[in-house]
Amino acid sequence: MSTSEEQYLNLLRHVLEHGAKKEDRTGTGTLSVFGYQMRFDLQAGFPLLTTKRVPLKLIVSELLWFMKGDTNIRYLLRHKNNIWNEWAFKKWVESEAYEGPDMTNFGLRSQWDEAFNLQYQEQEKLFVERILNDDAFAAEYGDLGNVYGKQWRRWETSQGETIDQLKNVIAEIKRNPDSRRLIVTAWSPEDATPQRSALPPCHTLFQFYVAGGKLSCQLYQRSGDIFLGIPFNIVSYALLTHMIAQECGLAVGDFVHTIGDAHIYSNHLEQIETQLGREPKPLPSLKLNPDVASVFDFEVGDVQVDGYDPHPSIKAPVAV
Repeated sequence: MSTSEEQYLNLLRHVLEHGAKKEDRTGTGTLSVFGYQMRFDLQAGFPLLTTKRVPLKLIVSELLWFMKGDTNIRYLLRHKNNIWNEWAFKKWVESEAYEGPDMTNFGLRSQWDEAFNLQYQEQEKLFVERILNDDAFAAEYGDLGNVYGKQWRRWETSQGETIDQLKNVIAEIKRNPDSRRLIVTAWSPEDATPQRSALPPCHTLFQFYVAGGKLSCQLYQRSGDIFLGIPFNIVSYALLTHMIAQECGLAVGDFVHTIGDAHIYSNHLEQIETQLGREPKPLPSLKLNPDVASVFDFEVGDVQVDGYDPHPSIKAPVAV
């Protein structure tokens, strides 16, 4: 079994065995533990799970969206990426401008019947079309507020200035690789409200570390949906580390993933049982376009993996 896969599967087993039953913001209910850490050797393979298919292109386009400083889902939709739709869609159906069928059961997926599910799909399709084709609508309902891209690239100071944290940290890695301040934070207490951010950042802070010509990264994540979200987060920050290492002329070291509230939603238990019954396969290798000199110049097609042969994907509902 690959070390990376074992790290993740052990997290699933640990929470199933030791997790406390807790209620949550979505009303779904979770099994949860507080404080868990995994370490991935990025030279031992790219940590893309093999016990279920993880959609790399969605992760790549989302990461590039963050790195561009974008907060509007239009960019994602143009790359056929729908993973942030539900928060923007919720904003629309709860607005006074919405005139479609009643969506009051939007957040109660366990109570959806076939008719409601069909209505939801129809309204979401209309929503996506309008985001893509109507500039004013996209500006009003496609923007998610002060989420990751805004905080990474345009952090607002008390003096009314902005700080490009990601650009600055890359420059500092090149200038002073021994610095203990190679940090990017997405968590702003002022912005951690529904009025200013559709979803207050879950992956709140990451730090880089250079030793022996290798770049390592540690992420602190305040909250993690282990089945759906954590596999994306592992790949995203492993990829970011590879990208920055390439620009800075460094090899990759470790990705350390520290999670505060690590939880399994109660409606993901059957899916997890299926995943734990599968035999892991060898990890793929990451291939970045070597001609890309700056992380800000990467496009989706510049990121590829070789040797990825996972088990089939496993669908599960997102708690909103």
